[in-house]
Amino acid sequence: MTDIAALTASLTRDGFVHASAPEMRALLETRGLVGWDDFAESWNDLGVDTYMADGGRYRRRRYAAFSVGATGARRKPHQPHYQSRDYNALNGGIARWFEPITVAIADHPAMRAVLGACYDIFARCTPVATRPDTWHAEVHQFRIETRAEENGRPTPEGLHRDGVDWVLVLLVRRQNVASGETSIHDLRERLLGSFTLTDPLEAAWVDDNAVYHGVTPVTPIEPGAPAYRDVLVVTFRRE
Repeated sequence: MTDIAALTASLTRDGFVHASAPEMRALLETRGLVGWDDFAESWNDLGVDTYMADGGRYRRRRYAAFSVGATGARRKPHQPHYQSRDYNALNGGIARWFEPITVAIADHPAMRAVLGACYDIFARCTPVATRPDTWHAEVHQFRIETRAEENGRPTPEGLHRDGVDWVLVLLVRRQNVASGETSIHDLRERLLGSFTLTDPLEAAWVDDNAVYHGVTPVTPIEPGAPAYRDVLVVTFRRE
């Protein structure tokens, strides 16, 4: 899937692509990926998500919005993340203000490589007649923590769509966790495929207009030891 044409053909045909870590590393290195370990280390500095309607304290995150086009990505002023309750019945319907992604991480070569790859792929998958010059991109750093007394729920809203056009879920790290299986379903909620992101840089590319996706809860393997699942989620929608 390092071949853009093959990746876009699969994403257009199937509504999703499960890309291996080596495939994603090759894809991102051609777009300037360096310093991955420093980039991944920033997941140790995320604030608790205080908007969880289920009362959970298992999710940490930072957030930023960008305008992305052929000439690159421009960060937008910090803004709330909003989803209607049609797409997020649990936490939607309100403007959620999360801590911003730091300037160093927003400008990091790894982030710029990811946004560049997303633009290349999502623009190619979009028909010319409906393809915008620039996309509204939202970027989320997520850490889902789990402990013996509380499972971590990567998608507490359950099987869902995000209300955007395209989604990339990129694994950053798994530490002492079991499960976290991603499943993809068609618009009639019939299962199309399932897989577990296990290696850093392994990814799921998703056509949000064509499929639903969800992730099962994670549980600790070794009780008492730190246990978490870190991902970078990027969404693109028309401005």
